[in-house]
Amino acid sequence: MIGLDSATPEHLFGQCLPRMPNVQRLLAKGVHSVLRSTEPPISIPSWPVMLTGVDPGTLGLYGFRHRKDFSYTETYGPTSKLPVPSVWELFSEAGLRVCAIGMPPGYPPLPLNGLSISDFLTPAGAKDWTHPASLATELEAKYGRYRFDVTFRASERRQLYRDIVQMTQQRWAIAEELYQRERWDVFAIHEIGVDRLHHAYTKYFDPAHAAFVPGNPFEHVVEDYYAIVDECIGRLLANVPDDAVVVVASDHGSMPMSGCFCINSWLVEHGYLKLRSAPTGPTPFEKCDVDWANTTVWGAGGYYARLFFNIRGRDPEGCVDRADLPAVRERLVRELSELRGPDGASMPVRFLDPVTAYVQVTGDPPDLMAYFGELKWRSAGSVGHPGLYLAENDTGPDDAVHSYNGVFALYDPRADRGTSLEPQAIRDVAPTLLALAGLPIPSHVQGRTIVADVPALRSTK
Repeated sequence: MIGLDSATPEHLFGQCLPRMPNVQRLLAKGVHSVLRSTEPPISIPSWPVMLTGVDPGTLGLYGFRHRKDFSYTETYGPTSKLPVPSVWELFSEAGLRVCAIGMPPGYPPLPLNGLSISDFLTPAGAKDWTHPASLATELEAKYGRYRFDVTFRASERRQLYRDIVQMTQQRWAIAEELYQRERWDVFAIHEIGVDRLHHAYTKYFDPAHAAFVPGNPFEHVVEDYYAIVDECIGRLLANVPDDAVVVVASDHGSMPMSGCFCINSWLVEHGYLKLRSAPTGPTPFEKCDVDWANTTVWGAGGYYARLFFNIRGRDPEGCVDRADLPAVRERLVRELSELRGPDGASMPVRFLDPVTAYVQVTGDPPDLMAYFGELKWRSAGSVGHPGLYLAENDTGPDDAVHSYNGVFALYDPRADRGTSLEPQAIRDVAPTLLALAGLPIPSHVQGRTIVADVPALRSTK
């Protein structure tokens, strides 16, 4: 399995395909489709949903950060310790030999029946990033410091591209070596570089971005990088036996970012959020002097707004009685629905209630989720900006946001199809992988196999 974080159908199946002969060969004899991502379409929860077959609520994963113990400021991030097993763990438990490189969430590294390397969420300075632990020492002695990720929200672009390419080539060189150590039953690699390229360069290569200028020095960077990824795929597949099934998938797509909407500034203006003193400049929300006893709603930034009600008896200084909560929610939804963008035009706002959006709700979900401008506008949690709208991300330069449309491709040497399927659902990938390996699909899995008239697949759920 090849995981290409944020790879889009427009690029992998379209614009970049002429320079990707190895992917061309997979598509020519396989099946492929758009892969519809999760709510929300973020790497976390999208990858764990793909690799477990259950929704974000069941996993208790709603993004990269979660509120900790109803604290107003403390958060925690995801780990590889999920409430249900990933396909890698199920393969291992069945006695298959598994090697998984960087598949999110991958830290701490899973103790598989084989090898595992942690993912881009590995904490800086972590020493325990491989299983077995000795593998890290061995790899760094040969390949130098392992690059889990790059700092992509930066103004400098030339060195950043070199860093992305170096990270990618190092990871795939390691993958080639590990692949040849034995005949693996399951081998998986995840590449975060695709996502970083879209975030850092979309305004340079996508004419749909408001800041695109034809003839800029990075205008063809997306074709160049996708071609490098294809070369890496080709070198790895050169070692693959003729009977191997190959799956290529992305967790979500990418599209130009319109800007950021300052959700907490809006909440202040509309009386939901009270500050004892106004910041003199852009300030992270966690550093603001909030009058919690008189605050009814506050939000956290990201690809969407995570909204929290300050509920009496639940939150430390809660002031909203549970009996009044429906009215507060209704007013908030009504007023946000009247939002207008910086050009004065109506701003579409879509709301999700985790309780009704998922099969079940676990962990620490937001009370309400709000998507702005069909996800083209991020949510900025910081306050103290001159207005409600920012041209870029409040956490650093960023050109892209996520779209729902990722990619899925399956090459099976026993079938000669070259078929394009209707869009498939991301939580159907896990049961499909299990079916390919001939393993039973656990009862907790919410997805079903992707049936494409391929001999290895059976509709078992």
